[in-house]
This record gives sequence, C-alpha cells and structure tokens, in this order.
Amino acid sequence: MNAKEQMEKKVFAYIAKHHMFEAGDKVIAGISGGADSVCLLFMLFEWAKHTPLSIEVVHVNHGIRKEASEDAEYVRRLCAQLEVPFHLVEADVKKLSKEWNCSEEEAGRMLRYQAFHGTAQDVGATKIAVAHNSNDRSETMLFHMFRGSGIRGLGSIRPVRDMVVRPLLCLERGEIETYLRDRNIAYCTDSTNETDHYTRNKIRHHILPYIEREIAPGAVARMAQTADMLTETDEYLEQQTQKAFERCVNGNIVDVAGFLEEHPVIQKRLLRRLICVLAGSEKDISYVHIEELLTLFYEDAHRTVSLPYSLKGLRRYTQVLIQKSGSQKQDIPATKEIEIPATGKLTIALGDDGELTLEVMEREEKSTDFPQNQYTKWFDYDKIKQSLVLRTRNVGDYLTIAGNDGRIIHKSVKDYMLTEKIPREKRDRLYLLAEGEHVIWLIGYRISEHYKISGDTKRILQVQFNRKSLER
Repeated sequence: MNAKEQMEKKVFAYIAKHHMFEAGDKVIAGISGGADSVCLLFMLFEWAKHTPLSIEVVHVNHGIRKEASEDAEYVRRLCAQLEVPFHLVEADVKKLSKEWNCSEEEAGRMLRYQAFHGTAQDVGATKIAVAHNSNDRSETMLFHMFRGSGIRGLGSIRPVRDMVVRPLLCLERGEIETYLRDRNIAYCTDSTNETDHYTRNKIRHHILPYIEREIAPGAVARMAQTADMLTETDEYLEQQTQKAFERCVNGNIVDVAGFLEEHPVIQKRLLRRLICVLAGSEKDISYVHIEELLTLFYEDAHRTVSLPYSLKGLRRYTQVLIQKSGSQKQDIPATKEIEIPATGKLTIALGDDGELTLEVMEREEKSTDFPQNQYTKWFDYDKIKQSLVLRTRNVGDYLTIAGNDGRIIHKSVKDYMLTEKIPREKRDRLYLLAEGEHVIWLIGYRISEHYKISGDTKRILQVQFNRKSLER
C-alpha cells in the first residue's frame, strides 16, 4: 500500500467512524484553494468512488487580499476540470466586522458558514464539508484554554456538528501537504496565514511548534486524542444535564431544592443551558456569570444578579427565576374577581400552580357527607353576598373561627399564619378565596366558620384546588 492509499484509508476510516456521509448525500464543500481544502475536495472524490455523493463547491472571497481573486479563479478552474458546480460568494469582511462588532477573523468565519448554509439550502444539500485538520484542532484547544473554557471548549473542533462534517480532522497539516505533493496537486497560499496578525497564527507559528519541538514531540496527535475524550465526556454530561433540566426547570424557573440535589458539575451546566436558551445565544456567557448566579441558591434572601443579554437572576423563596431586566412578570397572582355561574362549573387556570374549580350544587336532603380532602371544600352558597375574589393576602384580611367559649370571633390572617407557624417565605404566596376582607378559605389550610354548611343550607358551593404547587 503506497502513501496515497494509506492516507486515504486513514481518512475513510475516520469518515466511517463518525458516520459523516450516507449514499446519495449532496455535499457542499467549502474550498478556499489552500492545501487543506484542496485535499478535502480530492478526498471527497475518492470517497465517492465507493459511496455515491454529489459534490458542489462554495468559494468565499473575503475581499481582504489582493490575490484573493486569483484564488477564486484557481478554484473555478479546478471545479471545471473535475466537473463540479462552482459557487462564488464575495463580501467585504472589513466592513462586516465593523457592522457585526467583531474581529475580521470572526467576521470571516461567520461569513463562510453563512455562505455554506445558504448555498446548501438553495441546492438542497444534506452535508457541508469543511477542511479543518488536527493542527487546527490543537490550536483551537489552546486558544480556548488560554481564554478560559469548559469541557466543550477544550473538546475544540468536533468531527460532526449538525450537518457540518470535517473529514480531515484526523490528519496533521504536514500529512496533507505530503499527500498533495505526492499526487502533484497544486494549491494556493494565503499570505494572511504567514503573518502574526491573527491570534491563532501566533499559536500556529510559535507556541505549537515549540511544544512539538522542545516539550512533547507528537503533541498534536495526543491533543487530538484528548479532544476526542473530552467530546465524549461532554456528550455524556449533556445527557445528564438534560435529565436534570427536566427535573428542576419549569420555563424560566428553577426549583431550589431539586437543583441543590444535583452534582455541582450538572448545576453549572444546567444554569448555563437555561441562560443560553433565554438569551438565544451562547456568546459572552462566562464562568463568572454562572458562579454569581449560583449564590442565589445558597443564600435564602431576595436578591438579584445581573446577567448578559439584559437578563437577571432573582431568588424568590424556594425558586430562582431568570428573566429579562425590567420584566413585569409577577411571581404572585393578581387579584381575580370570580363570577360563579348558576349552573355548571367554573375553572380558573393558575399557571404552573394548577387550577381552581368552583361549582354550585343543590343540597341533597339530609346529606351529611362532607368532603375531607384538604383541597376540596364545601360552603353555604347563600351566605355569600358579594363577588368572591381569588388572590394573596392583604392587610385587614380575617377568618372567622370558633373561640374557646364557642363564640365566633374574627382572627386576622396574619395572626393565624403566626399561630400555625406557616413559614415566612410562604405567607405572601398562598392563595386565598375571599368576600371582601373576609377570607372564606385560606387554600390548603382552614375555612371560615361563618361559611360552613348548616342544617339550613340549601345550595352548596364546592371549591376544588387541583394542585401542582402551593408555591410559585
């Protein structure tokens, strides 16, 4: 087996391992004209001899280098020679970097992927192939590590991400150049890759060669192996994070008790995921933000933490909420006036807390069976003279209870809660049903004596609380 066949065997094994292509795939190949991308194009052609693929090429001219048009022309001629459809995308990256408020390097990357995905959509492609190699992967790993990164960042460039595949990620840059030289295939040289203008180029030209030469020969290959292990670990942790997310998160609300049962690694990943979902982006979400948000779970106080994308984290009793700054969303219900129908049921939705169902019934003669359920109560409907309201407590609210001498007395809701030792953080969050200031039912606790059914009761108001949670 000659060197060409060995190289192709290595790449084909990598493609198969990561299930990059299926028979009949239409592939958009990002071809700049440099050694990596030209090697990619010829490797795709060799693979297509065994597994049918249709290939189309996209070349992006960033408008930075004078010789860029020559590169585009080279790729055009190469595509004509190989009888491959050629798509040219031209843009001013310097101008875009200012519009997008990012570096030219980042603007160029964003432009390329926009071009690849846009063309793929236009032609109905199923895969996008790009030409990153293992040196690129090692450089990215170091770049992320220097800037501060978690496992995902240290896993660096992935072999497959959605519809984007990287068949050459198993090859080092020297192997690619050797393959092209042995096959006598020409390629272009990007002059910007020879300067230290970009941060990655400094890692490429100075740090990684020094490591290979002076510290650990073969470091690039071993770093690629480490990246594979980190990627596998990240995928497993992501599965566990999803399960924890389903246990602890409801919309933008995190249950504190459930959250604290999770491992610290999962806690941090869960919070990062929730912020990214609400922000619509992963950019600029740092370790510092996650650490600060974590303090809300360990300090039982109403505090607020500022986050990127105009988000804020709030501790509210047994929950932590993440929402837009200035959001008017309340975590206790507004007062709701209730009009009870003469016949039929009325159901009031209480969001994530459950629902309240009210029904007026004629009392059956001599009926003495009353519901004993904590969340289903009967009241003498004819004693209710005003519209009922569903709300949380107000100053002046009271219950009627039987005193020690049997007389009916008023007791403030505040005093009742103190007597019953209802936790302070729970008091302002309990629902109650009231007629004016007179509380008919502090839901989940007691009802007023005044509204109890007697021998003279003709109509019964049945109120049932279908409970998800008494607390928000």
